Amino acid sequence: MHETVELLLELGLLIGALGLLGAAAVRFGLSAIPLYLLAGLAFGHGGVYELQAITGFIEVGAQVGVVLLLFTLGLEYTPRELIGTMRTSWLGAVVDLVLNATPGVVCALLLGWGPVAAVVFGGVTYISSSGIIAKVLTDLGWLGNRETPTVLALLVAEDLVMALYLPIVTTLLAGLAFSQAAVGLGIALLAVAIAFVVASRLGGLLSRFLTSPSNEILMLKVMGIVLIVAGLAEQVHVSAAVGAFFVGIALSGEVSRQAEETLEPLKNLFAAIFFVNFGLETDPTALPPVLPVAVALAVCTIATKFATGWWAAGRGGSAFTGKLRAGLVLLPRGEFSIVIAGLGVTAGLDPALGTVSAAYVLILAAIGPLAPRLAGPIVAKRRRKNRARRLADAGL
Repeated sequence: MHETVELLLELGLLIGALGLLGAAAVRFGLSAIPLYLLAGLAFGHGGVYELQAITGFIEVGAQVGVVLLLFTLGLEYTPRELIGTMRTSWLGAVVDLVLNATPGVVCALLLGWGPVAAVVFGGVTYISSSGIIAKVLTDLGWLGNRETPTVLALLVAEDLVMALYLPIVTTLLAGLAFSQAAVGLGIALLAVAIAFVVASRLGGLLSRFLTSPSNEILMLKVMGIVLIVAGLAEQVHVSAAVGAFFVGIALSGEVSRQAEETLEPLKNLFAAIFFVNFGLETDPTALPPVLPVAVALAVCTIATKFATGWWAAGRGGSAFTGKLRAGLVLLPRGEFSIVIAGLGVTAGLDPALGTVSAAYVLILAAIGPLAPRLAGPIVAKRRRKNRARRLADAGL
């Protein structure tokens, strides 16, 4: 009985606090994500009050949150649109990898962590947070923008690179033969190929299966399919978020709209828990000593990730505004960076790798939702300058 009371009280305290923080964010026109991260710091180890009874629920809820965020993002696109964008964005994916993994590799070598840690830390700085970016795109109403398919293609490419990267880095950390990594790599590639085929060829069949006159039944069917596919994706070393994303793009027609509306409240709840979990996993007392390194690395990779988005969107035909938005929205790092760093620390690499990664991710997870909001003022200022220049040229 006591455990149940403690669980309910802690859960109520957390969700109530998130509600108040969300209301404050709306009141001042801010993103709620940085406030959710701060709530995680406040309620985690070393914070003002440590949650203990609901840690298991929070961890599972965080996984469900990122899965639902990517599923609803997938609902906005068709397989044909995604494949077409991927064909034109492959070079952007290569640029993304080179520009954004290099700072992590160089930083690890300069700090003396060794070559294996350099490979691990390169993954930390490379991969953007699909969960945060999906939330920002939705909150700002940018899903229909011209540059968004390019952003989406880069995110999918990053997750596909992770499908290749994780078996290799796991092998390096365990000291296993490369042939063992090749098996995992082949399975991951096969799983991604199957997901594309199923989404392209059997999407109509899946939509008909999920169609239901009852929102309750539709919600249960969709949640079941999404979680099963996400779990199978993880089993073959592909991101669960990628699996959920493919389910989203497979759905079409009325059932797609119904699924989005029905799952919206659940998505919002578990997305908030996902962001809180970031803060809970970070000990605030361990952050100050590593902040200089984390800040310097964040500044460097803000520049490289912005350059990636700007260049890729421009190559996709976007004008100044679209290039600006693409560069700003790609900045946050998140869930995958923490997972990669955790693999390295668990395998016995320098513990500082985990602490620096936590500080780095926390900085960019907080900046990430705020930076895209600068696009509007920057574009407005540029238009005013252009208007003034045209008037001056005309002698008015």
